[in-house]
Amino acid sequence: MKFTNNQVDPKRRAALKVLGLGAAVGAGSLAASASPIPDVKTGDITLEDAWGEFFQQQYQKMSPTEIEDVLERLERTYEAKYDTKVQVGNAPPLEDVVFGYALNISKCQGYRECVKGCTEENNQSKDPDLEYIRVLELEKGTMNLETADPYYSNDEPVPKPGKFYLPVQCHHCENPPCVKACPVKATWKEPDGIVVVDYNWCIGCRMCANACPYWARKFNWSEPKLPVDRINPDTHYLGNRPRYKGVMEKCTFCIQRTRQGLMPACQEACPTGARVFGNLLDPKSEIRYVLENKNVFRLKEELNTNPKFWYYSD
Repeated sequence: MKFTNNQVDPKRRAALKVLGLGAAVGAGSLAASASPIPDVKTGDITLEDAWGEFFQQQYQKMSPTEIEDVLERLERTYEAKYDTKVQVGNAPPLEDVVFGYALNISKCQGYRECVKGCTEENNQSKDPDLEYIRVLELEKGTMNLETADPYYSNDEPVPKPGKFYLPVQCHHCENPPCVKACPVKATWKEPDGIVVVDYNWCIGCRMCANACPYWARKFNWSEPKLPVDRINPDTHYLGNRPRYKGVMEKCTFCIQRTRQGLMPACQEACPTGARVFGNLLDPKSEIRYVLENKNVFRLKEELNTNPKFWYYSD
């Protein structure tokens, strides 16, 4: 499979060019050298950091020490790029927790406040705008997602007569087809049910986007534009840290928040209380109450993806 140059981040390409100079001395001489890599600047990063990025392993294969080194390098890189401190965390899954989401269609009014809250929290590109949540406008009495309008205008008052609204995002499937489609294992399901992406391991082939039936995967066709004054500095390696050109990204159930016991940004931003998030393994949680006492359904259940995202109405 071939990948064109415009699918690779320019800074990463530049780092490879610099690293390519080292090939001239031969692999043997590099291995024999006991001297540290000189602190030579290559754009926003040092040669040592560029070297480290080039040889970085897939997240799941790294040791705890290697992960700590990567987190520190990323923080240096982001500070050089944005001239602000960005903390990159690595909070692990919580014990006895599997996250799930439920959305009350009868309460959703189509305001799109969830979309705004998500983009601000998760450091998504502002030019072009990249949004994880699509709010679909449908005719009441219908459920044809192919004819739904995700581009309806908020210039007119919502909810509009005869319409209802159906937000769609990553459904964090128990049997995620995107994971099976990835040829390099850059995406996987964590023990708490969150489907994640290692942005440094993604090759940008977009096979996961082809496999996803919920339009959840987003591709960075250009360098993401993230104004410094709108950066959220509290990030997670598998979540909302700044991304690169040429990689996929998606909703992570706000992994940087939910693994700290907080609610996702979209849930907090919803002005009508339509969103319910919680631990599916906790019999006393609100999400369990909804699943056990409401008439719930999931999108495209016939595909056997077993999404952990339910819809219901009062």
